[in-house]
Amino acid sequence: MGRKRYSPEQIIRHLRQAEVLFSQGRSISEISRDIGITENTYYRWRKEYGGMGVNQARRLKELERENARLKRAIADLTLDNLILKEASKGNF
Repeated sequence: MGRKRYSPEQIIRHLRQAEVLFSQGRSISEISRDIGITENTYYRWRKEYGGMGVNQARRLKELERENARLKRAIADLTLDNLILKEASKGNF
């Protein structure tokens, strides 16, 4: 069975639904089964998206993507810099 990918909007909607069901006295295991996720996924989502709005979640994902792109760029530039330093010393 393939792995499902949920958008931040879907995750927040599921978390809000879970909060409603939890306030009605249902257990986390029942709630996660109804939503179609594991308990670990529920707790991970709650840790990452708990109390967040849809716009905030969307912005968080955008910033995470941008941060990853910048980290790759820094790694590439650092490698280029080290190569140039080695070449300028003549130790090749």
